[in-house]
Amino acid sequence: MAEVKSDIEIARAAVKRPIQEIGKKLGISPEDLVPYGHDKAKISADFIARIAGRKDGKLILVTAINPTPAGEGKTTTTVGLVDGLNRIGKNAAVCIREASLGPCFGIKGGAAGGGYAQVVPMEDMNLHFTGDFHAITSAHNLLAAMIDNHIYWGNALGIDTRRVTWRRVMDMNDRALRQVVSSLGGVANGFPRESGFDITVASEVMAILCLASDLNDLERRLGEIVVGYRRDRSAVRARDLKADGAMAVLLKDALQPNLVQTLENNPAFVHGGPFANIAHGCNSVMATRTALKLADYVVTEAGFGADLGAEKFFDIKCRKAGLKPAAAVIVATIRALKMNGGVARDDLGQENIAAVKAGCVNLGRHVENVRSFGVPVIVAINHFHSDTQAEIDAVKAYVDELGEEAVLCRHWAEGSAGIEELSHKVAALADEGKARFAPLYPDEMPLVEKIETVVKRIYRGAGISADTSVRAQLRQWEEEGYGHLPVCMAKTQYSFSADPALLGAPVDHVVPVREVRLSAGAGFVVAICGDIMTMPGLPRTPAAEHIFLNEDGMIEGLS
Repeated sequence: MAEVKSDIEIARAAVKRPIQEIGKKLGISPEDLVPYGHDKAKISADFIARIAGRKDGKLILVTAINPTPAGEGKTTTTVGLVDGLNRIGKNAAVCIREASLGPCFGIKGGAAGGGYAQVVPMEDMNLHFTGDFHAITSAHNLLAAMIDNHIYWGNALGIDTRRVTWRRVMDMNDRALRQVVSSLGGVANGFPRESGFDITVASEVMAILCLASDLNDLERRLGEIVVGYRRDRSAVRARDLKADGAMAVLLKDALQPNLVQTLENNPAFVHGGPFANIAHGCNSVMATRTALKLADYVVTEAGFGADLGAEKFFDIKCRKAGLKPAAAVIVATIRALKMNGGVARDDLGQENIAAVKAGCVNLGRHVENVRSFGVPVIVAINHFHSDTQAEIDAVKAYVDELGEEAVLCRHWAEGSAGIEELSHKVAALADEGKARFAPLYPDEMPLVEKIETVVKRIYRGAGISADTSVRAQLRQWEEEGYGHLPVCMAKTQYSFSADPALLGAPVDHVVPVREVRLSAGAGFVVAICGDIMTMPGLPRTPAAEHIFLNEDGMIEGLS
């Protein structure tokens, strides 16, 4: 058996084209690109404004079953599908999120796809890239500093220091910073108060950047951020602190979408990166809209399983941006289905048709959910070398019984050549024009009912449990004019329930909503469920232990 190259070895051997050539494929002239070296660039705001009146291409969502340690390959399939579409003669581009340093040095080790279906430059994408995350971190923490500074210098706005809701952020997993007491050390350091840190990708500033339509909309949204409350419970906003202008200045360049390329030199828009288990989990509206004006088919992904990423893509991003997806691909692997069917990780390499069939209920639930939004569905079986034909046939038969089709894909090992069949079928599905997209709930539905609707219709739960304080907070926000906002569910990505160990397709479980947060600038209400954390911790053996520079000064360990 031939030696299998690592993702970083494959990426390093890629023959990249100058970024101006990639832009030319989409009709972007060199003067409309802002280069960051030879292989990445930002697309100018002036160019984006000039093409706003063009007709949109077809938008295709790639989502997946609930993630498992066995792997699903959602980003890999997203990238592979775009290469496949271009291979069969279509004009296609991919839109994915930027990588967070926290997961890169924590568990995942990288987030640019895998095998021969990657976006490059892989090392840059997984690390500092074009500095967007650093700009978001700085803008967020500038607002935090201005809050404490305002209180220190007399607190003219009358902020109740017990009710400051704006925390600080950093782009790293660090559980020690979840809860902190700041301003210790005496009068010169301000007024001590309890606060904490979230990871940058969970920041409302990240969500705002990803949902803003242009620079003016960005600044307006930043001004709407609620940072805390006065003693009379009235809200204090970022614009009250006169922070919105300076925050927009820090984010001016970060708002422009990034253009890079796949291993097969096809256009890739990589911009924004909110987590789907604690934020809305989609790449930026600006990147998606720009791609739709330039390509006939735009393939994008939504984070984690379809119960989180796809639901928020439909109910938040598409609702807010007026997007109408033409088709959806749900990615599954035989290994992950076996794990959902009760097989231990060490035994996944052994054929187990019964476990595959048992685990297919998770896939089936996601198929039903995506169809409920009026979007046509096809299943991609992301191939692993240990898969047997009998196991593959079992999945295909199960999906056929659902009235849909499952296609085996070998893009990880073969690039676009391994995903031609899916590419033809996805293009045909999108071209049929059968999508009748509609969000899950109407804007006017009360907030608590929106949360219950997601729990009952997407998670198949019996309902929610929430303290009276949570319900009272939701009612208060409705009275203040926020009742029309969609809800953003923050829960474990590993299960339809709030219990990460409850695999498969559980029903009638109760989802505990322990806290709600208003993201007035982003335009949604966050419901924090179960034990989910907005600042992750590192695992027992973090990926950082195996990331290093080799003797030639090249990065090793990213994957």
